[in-house]
Amino acid sequence: MKLAKGHSLIGERYELEIGPVAHGGHFVARVVNALGESRVVFVRHALPGERAVVEITEGGTADRFLRGDAVEILRPSPHRRLPECPYAGPGKCGGCDFQHVALAAQRELKADVLREQLWRLAGISLDAVAGWQGVEAVPGDDHGQRWRTRQQYVDLPHGRGMRKHRSHDVIAVDDCLIARRDAREPSPGVVRERVEAAGETREFDVAADGFWQVHPGAPAVLVETVLGYLDPEVGESVLDLYAGVGLFARFLAERVGSGGRVVAIEGDKTASELSRTNVPGVEAVTGDVGTALPLVSGDFDLVVLDPPREGARRAVVEQVVTRRPRAVAYVACDPAALARDLGIFAEHGYALAALRAFDLFPMTHHFECVALLAKAGPGPR
Repeated sequence: MKLAKGHSLIGERYELEIGPVAHGGHFVARVVNALGESRVVFVRHALPGERAVVEITEGGTADRFLRGDAVEILRPSPHRRLPECPYAGPGKCGGCDFQHVALAAQRELKADVLREQLWRLAGISLDAVAGWQGVEAVPGDDHGQRWRTRQQYVDLPHGRGMRKHRSHDVIAVDDCLIARRDAREPSPGVVRERVEAAGETREFDVAADGFWQVHPGAPAVLVETVLGYLDPEVGESVLDLYAGVGLFARFLAERVGSGGRVVAIEGDKTASELSRTNVPGVEAVTGDVGTALPLVSGDFDLVVLDPPREGARRAVVEQVVTRRPRAVAYVACDPAALARDLGIFAEHGYALAALRAFDLFPMTHHFECVALLAKAGPGPR
């Protein structure tokens, strides 16, 4: 019998073949109803090649796609493992997508996501990109656990907890395995972070409730990759966009010297003010990057882009290319946003010259990329 339009399918269970990984920490499957109509289901807690019983958690007959959890594994993948975390799994904490996946396989899945996004959104073949080594492990975690230096919980009457996936519901969590035992919770005030990178040690003042990379190995590997890609020379000019407290600007300023120029644009007022302390001689500009950038005069030899998850977007990318940089280092936390922006850069003659990816968020679907863009030829006028 055909269901009425808009009928909820939440709670329905289907035995499905699990397909490839998709961006967002889930896997693609298809359910076919009695009328032969096929609908995509984005399934969590599964792996490609598995056969599983999937319970629908969101969606109905009027929706283009459904969401579900693999609640029973009938044919497990060889890459499946028993989660170390007792709070990981269907109906439990939503913080980790891949606690059930062997660590090496997690990185392969992330590489597959990056490969698909680059090809679909920018027409770039990942395996043809210089420097590609897969999603790389970074020192500072314990086999994928105990890496979060900052962690936020929800207060409960008798303890603390974390939210379920795509829900306001909270479950009690006694110990989050991806959090370091000394992890700080966001609070007012300023803390000092120490970074050892490129053979140098520097300290940064950071708002305790502001942005800072949460994996202990992240600042060093990102700084060293950006420096290696840009190869700054004495006297060059550098534009650091979404500069935060000046992590990249500090190391770049020391490379270009007193005869160079470093401009750091950051939307968060507190972070921008701290960058003035952290980076002697920096021209710190506070404001939305898209709005503030036109107010900065001059061309630049080098540009660093470290945008939030939605990416830099066309308005910012097109302002960057008008400054005619010889190289751009793009630090990205979202592969889809990165791919879209790389496509815009390509329209203006800037090609992807090198790319590395780092597993800065083990047990989750997230990872970080650093891309090098260089002028490949004249762009459209």
